[in-house]
Amino acid sequence: MGMQYSLIPTPIANLLPFQGEAYFYPNFLSLEEADLYFNVLQDGLFWQHEPIWMFGKQILQPRLTALYGDPKVPYSYSGIAMQALPFTPELERIKQRLQDFTQHEFTHVLCNYYRDGHDSMGWHRDNEVVLGKNPKIASITFGANRSFQMRPYSGKVPKVSLELSHGSLLLMEGESQHYWEHQLPKIKKVQNSRINLTFRKLVI
Repeated sequence: MGMQYSLIPTPIANLLPFQGEAYFYPNFLSLEEADLYFNVLQDGLFWQHEPIWMFGKQILQPRLTALYGDPKVPYSYSGIAMQALPFTPELERIKQRLQDFTQHEFTHVLCNYYRDGHDSMGWHRDNEVVLGKNPKIASITFGANRSFQMRPYSGKVPKVSLELSHGSLLLMEGESQHYWEHQLPKIKKVQNSRINLTFRKLVI
């Protein structure tokens, strides 16, 4: 895409007060990079509207999703079995950039498209067995700023909140997926769309 990399991002100190690590890099991508990737991903990914089961009823998720990675390795979460598509050139570039920065391998990326503030993600942990003991989850945001919240799985307090901004990276690692859950709540005043890429390594 002929873009220049931004300077090495500076993290905000560990956001979690105990039993886990979460680091926020608000300038992981330059504004130019983030703008270009947002437009390419919005139009170029195979977005689907998947159903989930809640309280005995099947409903459509309040967002669109797509999974990319090794097509031979499926990924299941919250009762949804997804078949991965091969990485697009843009996703491959982002993945390589992320791996160079974190010195960690990622095999799959779960892409979420939040059409506006009515779309959301409820409280959950990324703790499927296939992700390994202490998974590293790398979340990159494109588009609208959205509030992101974390809280202890047991006790539910204290709650940690931050604003995920265009071109930012949130890196959750250590024991964070054992002891903390996270969500992206509805914010009706948000009119613009957001794309979130959550990279992970599947251990098979």
